[in-house]
Amino acid sequence: MQKKVIFFLALIFIAVAVLSQSVFTVDQTQKAIVLQLGKPVSPHALGPGLHFKLPVVQNVVYVDARILDYDAKPEEITTQDKKYMDIDSYSKWRIVNPLQFYRTVRNIPAAQARLDDIIRSQLRVALGRYTLIEVVSQKRPEIMDNVTKRSREVLAPYGIEVVDVRIKRTDLPAENQRAIYGRMKAERERQAKQYRSEGQEAADKIKAKADKERTILLAEANRSAEVIRGEGDALATKTYAEALGKSPEFYEFQRSLKAYRQSLKEGSRFILTPDTPYLKFFR
Repeated sequence: MQKKVIFFLALIFIAVAVLSQSVFTVDQTQKAIVLQLGKPVSPHALGPGLHFKLPVVQNVVYVDARILDYDAKPEEITTQDKKYMDIDSYSKWRIVNPLQFYRTVRNIPAAQARLDDIIRSQLRVALGRYTLIEVVSQKRPEIMDNVTKRSREVLAPYGIEVVDVRIKRTDLPAENQRAIYGRMKAERERQAKQYRSEGQEAADKIKAKADKERTILLAEANRSAEVIRGEGDALATKTYAEALGKSPEFYEFQRSLKAYRQSLKEGSRFILTPDTPYLKFFR
């Protein structure tokens, strides 16, 4: 009886082991290829769900069904106008034919190596047809669309679909950066010198115009002052003449009083005779 129990338990253990080796699940993000002695047993990959295989003689290879990213290393590329650029690109791709993918590249690292070779070559060819300005600002979307299309066509036999190829960053090599910086600096200095000379020229013109206007204003003011002064002197002379004509004796008396005030001061000494005309108004 005990032997039967042991035998029954052994059968159960063997059945569980065989079942565990025969049943496998495929995740929603994956596809599976069943291999028998290294060769696919089905012309199509298995989708998500529960599946069965023969134990020991068959094994399962899982393939990622999601869109994958590949970030390429920066590479120096020459444009049509013989300018050097460091291009940092990335691509999005996915496995659309797992069986073909397995037959040609086997795994993702090998696929990335193929992606790197093909996309780099397509970028070099595409960017070599355009100038630096076109690559940087004017025709980048068109260039990227062409690179994506050509890369997709070349990688289709590998069961790979290239979804998109984009340039993440464009830089100039260090030598070119220094040369361009030097040219930019020289150009800015030339412009600054030109602006300063133009400003100085404008300042000199404004100053000369202001000096001219100042000279004209001063001349006009002096002329007007001379005219007014002459008119005042003429009016004063006329007024004195009219006053003198009305009363010469009073005018003579006023002039004598003024002379007395200016000459007969304290401490002054004069020797005069009584009949001198200077003292006629004291008599």
